[in-house]
Amino acid sequence: MQKENTLFDYIIIGAGAAGLMLAEAMGRDVFFRDKSILVLDKDAKKINDRTWCFWEKGPGHFDDIVHQTWDHIYFSGQRFSERFPIAPYSYKMIKGIDFYTSYFSRISSFPNIIFSQEKVSKIQEGKDVVRVITEKKEYRGKQVFNSIFDYRMATGQKKYPVLQQHFLGWFLRTTRPIFDVNQATYMDFSVPQQGNTRFIYVLPFSETEALVEYTLFSEDLLPEEDYKDALVDYLKSKLKSPDFEIMETEKGNIPMTCYNFSEHNTSKIYHIGTAGGWAKPSTGYTFMSTSKKVPILLEFLKTGKPLNTFRFKNRFWYYDLLFLDVLKDNNAIGFKVFEALFKNRTPQQVFKFLDEETNIWEDLGNIWGSPKIPFTKALLKRLF
Repeated sequence: MQKENTLFDYIIIGAGAAGLMLAEAMGRDVFFRDKSILVLDKDAKKINDRTWCFWEKGPGHFDDIVHQTWDHIYFSGQRFSERFPIAPYSYKMIKGIDFYTSYFSRISSFPNIIFSQEKVSKIQEGKDVVRVITEKKEYRGKQVFNSIFDYRMATGQKKYPVLQQHFLGWFLRTTRPIFDVNQATYMDFSVPQQGNTRFIYVLPFSETEALVEYTLFSEDLLPEEDYKDALVDYLKSKLKSPDFEIMETEKGNIPMTCYNFSEHNTSKIYHIGTAGGWAKPSTGYTFMSTSKKVPILLEFLKTGKPLNTFRFKNRFWYYDLLFLDVLKDNNAIGFKVFEALFKNRTPQQVFKFLDEETNIWEDLGNIWGSPKIPFTKALLKRLF
């Protein structure tokens, strides 16, 4: 194995949203101009392997790579459904390939940042440096940011529930116009719940093209055929479109847990992205959460303090924990929580709450709009 003689100031493992946002932010910041930065990933990031969605007021930092926006959302529960205008918000979608292309182009303009396509096999922290070992080389870094996620990071404990948001989505084309291009189906819980929290998510790109996704919040994954059957059934029964062509697929799972991922951090190794617990525990949304955390992390790095002294935690963590406790105890009632929220609150109030931008009085309004008995039981269990 070849050893790299250069001692890098920072090594970023993983060129996903968190890794590339961090590298690009370092490149733009004068403070890091004379710092050597290495980015490693096993993939070249040349394919569209995922999409990211978020809501935002007005123009935003990512608008140049946003693929589609919607100014209405549709929500459907078992007993309540409605199409909502969401101004001043808009719902936005970014395709993975567009993000990768843009951010790799940006970081390539910074002479102090190097990208290498290599799979990391081991990370070893020493007294003075961290050794990052790949299939090709061994690198040395003063500080390492690791975005490699493994569910075993969180499943070795019983204090916090660990659920999964797992999904299969089809980018498809129908033979006749069936989609409303101004409306994103945020959650459609009208599908059979079968003891879990299950919904359909629809992002139209034209009257005949859309991403249709089957999503669950639960502890266990399903056989792949179950996701496919649910999508076919929805297209035939709800959208009345038995004839369609699948252009691309996307699938994955996102951890839903309030487990403290910072326990895996050390003075020289810090976990970022999903591996750092940056996914919103109650929804799985990660992209905007990451974009907000990266600048805060950068300011912390300028202090020179050990990495394991830096943590993200606020009162919304406790709200998320209660929600996950409710789903852990009775996974079938998740639709009731969201149905109550969208029935009793405006989508703007819900988005603001999920963005963690509400004040305590607004929080109480959203909490009061949720089913009270299961949340009260969850709270009492946590207290006693």
